[in-house]
This record gives sequence, structure tokens and C-alpha cells, in this order.
Amino acid sequence: MAGGEERELRRRIRSVGATRKITRAMELIAASEMTRAQGRIAGSRPYVQGIEKVLAATAAEAVGAERFLGRPEQVDQALLVAIVSDRGLAGGYNNNVLRTALRHIREHERDGTTYRLVTVGRKATSFFTFNGREVLESYTKMTDRPTFADARRVAESIVGPFLAGEVGLVELISTRFLSAGSQRVETRQLLPLPAEDDRAEGERTAGASHRDAAPAGEGGDEDSSGHLALYEFEPSPEELLQLLVPQYAEAVLYQALLEASASEHTARQRAMASATENADELITTYRRAMNRARQESITTEIMEIVGGAEALRHSGSSDRGRSDLGDALEERTA
Repeated sequence: MAGGEERELRRRIRSVGATRKITRAMELIAASEMTRAQGRIAGSRPYVQGIEKVLAATAAEAVGAERFLGRPEQVDQALLVAIVSDRGLAGGYNNNVLRTALRHIREHERDGTTYRLVTVGRKATSFFTFNGREVLESYTKMTDRPTFADARRVAESIVGPFLAGEVGLVELISTRFLSAGSQRVETRQLLPLPAEDDRAEGERTAGASHRDAAPAGEGGDEDSSGHLALYEFEPSPEELLQLLVPQYAEAVLYQALLEASASEHTARQRAMASATENADELITTYRRAMNRARQESITTEIMEIVGGAEALRHSGSSDRGRSDLGDALEERTA
């Protein structure tokens, strides 16, 4: 019985050891991907901030462009973009975003808003389908290393309905990457362009520098010397808006995809590090149990040999038999 237990523990140690190699490799890969993603995030932020200012200045001069700025007072139709990952093994990364999205939808449905869903990541599609929600568009295979072409594909499915007036609000739920030790699920307004105070707060949260844009109607913002910068629009501001809104949506979505990717790799690195530590502890526990089983097995065999020797002595067996048994005992205990 003890020998069978020892073999079973050896098999478990080999199995856990193989799993540990996998989790350790995944931890190192996630750490390297996270570092690469951080650099891409830092490179994309200035472009997003710049196009936000240009779009705000253009919308301020365009006739009838009120629906491109601020938050609508009443929204009947809205579109929600949820960004998660294609894979699991990342702790609570996916569930945090998806539960926040579902709670957000339910809260605003009580106010009479109907939501359309666009998802990024295979996990989002299965989650909303399970909860009885129809997904308008689903995009996969773009969360690991997102490209600008990926962001353009997603933007095409949301800009058209917004410009056509089919939806009055487009919101984005994803994980904001603040630092390697801090990520946070956020719900952001994508279209119309958020009010100036909301955008400034978002930039401060992300740790980005921000300069206040000019008030609406002044047609510009302040340059580095503090003087008001004036704009001349060609073609008209109304025509420019049709070009700038898609580009703005692409830039913001690309930034969100990069931050979501970095957050995913960070969560996976932490999850795999924890799994590796648990594997080490489990192997130590199994080894102790195996050593204990071996000691019990050896003790049992010694007791059996000693008991046999005592039985032979009391039964009056020959000295030769006792000598052979004594030699066997010495050889076993050596």
C-alpha cells in the first residue's frame, strides 16, 4: 500500500512540475509583452490628444454641430463597445470588464435607453450570448498585439450609425492602463466628443499632460506663448467633421486597444506568477508526503524482518537459519 502511494505521489510531482514549466514560461512571455505594449501606449497618446483638440475646434465653428460635442440630454439608442481578450488565464481581467458592461447596460435601460453591442475579444461574445444579449459586431484575434488597422475595422462599425443618426451616443468600456501596478476598468464616452472637463479629467487620470482648449466659438486654443491661435478652415468645418470624426474614433479605439492589451498582459503575468508559486508549494507538499510514505514503508519492512527473526528464535530454529535472517536484516538496514 505504501509503495503504491509513493508511486502516485511521484506521478503527481511530475505532473505539477510540467504545469509549473508552462506557467513560468507564460509569466515571462507576458512580462515581455507588457513592456512592449507600454512603449506603444506612450507613443500613441500625443496623437490622440492632438486630434481631440482639432475636432473640438472644428465642431465649435461648424453650423449645427452641437451633437458632436458634450453628452446628449436624452438618448434613445446607444452603442457600447466592450474590449476584453480572446484568451483566459488572466485572473479577473475579462470578468471585471464584462460585468461592468452588463451592469452599465441594465442601469441605463431603466432610463429608456436601448443599447447595441460591439465586442472585441472572444470572451465578450460568449459572455453576452450567455446573458441573452445580441452582439451587433464581434471582433477577435486583435487583442494580443493590436494594430491601427484593427482599430479602423472597429471604428467602421460605430462611426456609420453615429453619423447617420441611428445612435445618439457611443460608449467604450475597457481597462485603462495607468501603470504596471495599477489598471482600472473605465466607461468612457467616445462619441460625441466628451466635454472639455471630462477630457481633461481623463488625461489627468492617464498621467498625460493637457492644456485647456479655447472656449467654444473662439475658433482656436492657446499656443505655448499664451496667445490665442486662430484657425482657417478649408474646406468648411462641416465637411471637415465628416473626415475628422472617423479619424478621432480610430485614434481613441487604437489607444484603448493598446491599453487593454497592456492590462491583459499585466493581469496574465500576475496570474501566472501566482500559479507558479502555488505549483512550488504543491510540489513541496507532495515531496514531504512521499518522503513520509517511504519512511513508513521502510519501517514496516524492518518490523516484518525483526518479527520474523523473533519468531524463528522462539520456535527453536537452527542457528544457520537465524544467521541467514540476521544477514538479511543487516543488508536491508545498511
